[in-house]
Amino acid sequence: MKQITQIGATVNEAVSLALQKLGKTRDQVDVEVLKEGKKGFLGFGARAAEVRVTVKEDVRAIIEEDKIPQQDEPVEETTEVVSIQQFVEDKPVDVVNGEEPVQVVNDDQPKMQEQDPIEEAKAYLTNIALEMGIQDLQIHTESEGKYVLLKLESEKAAFLIGKRGQTLNALQQLTQLVLNKSAKSFMLVKLDVEDYRERRQVALEQLAERMADKAIRTRKKVAFEPMPSYERKIIHNALANRLDIETYSEGVEPNRYLVIEPLK
Repeated sequence: MKQITQIGATVNEAVSLALQKLGKTRDQVDVEVLKEGKKGFLGFGARAAEVRVTVKEDVRAIIEEDKIPQQDEPVEETTEVVSIQQFVEDKPVDVVNGEEPVQVVNDDQPKMQEQDPIEEAKAYLTNIALEMGIQDLQIHTESEGKYVLLKLESEKAAFLIGKRGQTLNALQQLTQLVLNKSAKSFMLVKLDVEDYRERRQVALEQLAERMADKAIRTRKKVAFEPMPSYERKIIHNALANRLDIETYSEGVEPNRYLVIEPLK
């Protein structure tokens, strides 16, 4: 009996994927819905659908297996054989001496390979993307030392980025947790979608200069909206060489924000 479990954004999608893998049509299988799909909001709280698809057995083969033997045919007694076999599988014994055999450990057998933490992180992102309804996600990896850059590509790139990069930032934090769960040493992860990080950095640097000029012109403090620490650092660095203002952060994460104050 051939059977597979398949996930998808919806039940119909999961069934369709399973049929493609099995090479069967809908009337040739039985479908059991294990989980109903859930869209969620912006992919968060979403849940993939999961189904178990079983290929129906050939009716003629079943009839042949269940055929009752004729009266003149010897009936094979299988009860004892099954019982003994089950005992042998559960606890091997030496039938002649009634003693348990010595177990031999083969050191030559290959040990189970450790999971690559980067591949684990990529698999996690792929599953999240599927739950968000993104099936064409491609991930390109660049790593150097403890730094890992994961470049994401998709026709639905906007869903991965979110408003002002909020979805991308959340995915980056979650991916870092997944990667460091199995990494031997601490690693820093950066997620990027179609060079969004670079474009965002240029926009923040330009905004920093404008707000610094505004602070000097009005002689008043200028406060930015809350943003993640690495974006605040971009503004700090952009204004580091200016002697007419100072920058500092206030508030508590995740609502911590940056302030530009003119110097007297």
